[in-house]
Amino acid sequence: MSFEIVEATLSDIQAALDSGEITSRQLVLMYLERIADHDKSGLTVNSVLEINPDALFIAESLDVERQLQGPRGPLHGIPVLLKDNINTGDNMHTSAGSLALADSFAGEDAFIVRRLREAGAIIMGKANMTEFANFMTNGMPSGYSSRGGQVLNPYNISTPTGGSSAGSAVAVACNFCSVSVGTETSGSILNPGNLGSIIGIKPTVGLISRSGILPLSSTQDTAGPMARTVRDAVLLLNALLGQDAGDAAMGTNRGKVHEDYTVFLDADGLRGARIGIPRDYYFEELTEEQLALFNASVERMRELGATIIDPAEITTAREISYSSVVLNEFKTSLNAYLARLGPGAPMRTLKDIIDFNHAHPVQTLKFGQATLLDAELTTSGTFTELQYLRDRMTDLRLCKELGIDATMREHQLDALLFPADFGARITSRAGYPSIVVPSGYTSAGAPFGVTFSARAYEEPMLIRLAYAYEQNYKVRKPPSLRSFI
Repeated sequence: MSFEIVEATLSDIQAALDSGEITSRQLVLMYLERIADHDKSGLTVNSVLEINPDALFIAESLDVERQLQGPRGPLHGIPVLLKDNINTGDNMHTSAGSLALADSFAGEDAFIVRRLREAGAIIMGKANMTEFANFMTNGMPSGYSSRGGQVLNPYNISTPTGGSSAGSAVAVACNFCSVSVGTETSGSILNPGNLGSIIGIKPTVGLISRSGILPLSSTQDTAGPMARTVRDAVLLLNALLGQDAGDAAMGTNRGKVHEDYTVFLDADGLRGARIGIPRDYYFEELTEEQLALFNASVERMRELGATIIDPAEITTAREISYSSVVLNEFKTSLNAYLARLGPGAPMRTLKDIIDFNHAHPVQTLKFGQATLLDAELTTSGTFTELQYLRDRMTDLRLCKELGIDATMREHQLDALLFPADFGARITSRAGYPSIVVPSGYTSAGAPFGVTFSARAYEEPMLIRLAYAYEQNYKVRKPPSLRSFI
């Protein structure tokens, strides 16, 4: 077959499908072959946790539909991988990487999965992830789960994958799929997106439904697209949209959602944009090499017509410290999710999961479960703890009103620019959107990106900026997938 799947965009694939050069069935087989050759042998990056046994049947049916009726849209017949905390009402499990939930079936699709199926996407499988979205214990390596094992970074196996959407990012980077869906509570799309040299869009909390996704935080969680190009990420974003009455956060988006975000793809989108750089605090962990890559990115933006305000400090940045919000929200959110799985679910509560792990320590407790124990023992699940209430109010005040909002208003900014994913903590607590874009590689081959962030529902501006930067400075390169063993 002459079609080249490596780095193929959604437009490339749709053109090949429309011309008859390939079929969706053949497309699935090509991705499965790459997964067999590189994810499960060779370099063995271990990004794919489960394959949908019905994927080929679904692909064939969509091929027939294309012949008889034409394609539904840009996702028709496209294989998509989902992070393993996203429910599918099919023959696949939803486990969040946990052996305690290895036999758990969701029973019905998450809202966003229904939207993907309506768009004609093929749910090809589930991606590995950091177990319980890195909320199981302290010191668990990013990309490790007791059910799926360790995901490796294909650019340099000594470099972390980032997490918790590690498998979603690595699978896209390695061309095991064209696009994938990750989730984020605090950096879980941006962090692996940065370290996987891909595009990650962390939307405003409320833009995309969270119904049917195994939760961490009722106030910070969101799903989001992961892709190799900004256009592909935006096309996936379009497919995920839809008003869900079951998600209270979506009531905040009325009048702020666009039917088609591709209209904001502007290769000249940096011209005239005002971009602020919060230097204080956010640059302390950068190596000299990473700092040089970041500064080079800033100069590129200036060349493309952006006005750079440097520094544009977030004066509250050093006041933002540990918050008990996610710890308090996890227990109630998880227990509610498990209760909705029905009476046949293997686990009914967080305590059931903890007890299962205690009963199978060799398989499940390689790194312990300290965070799960903290959530079970120190929170009532009623959100009435004084510390929780104070931390929630403090997060909103320091991250939103006195933080991002104040800085952007003072300097009349269109966006903030952070190195790598270093702004994820403040933007996630604010519930604000971000897009990470590849900007280069270190001498060791480790990817390094930059993140554009803004206020709630300002995705159109972020898409303009990210697309303009990507189109004018195409720095992404695929990993070699060469085995080092």
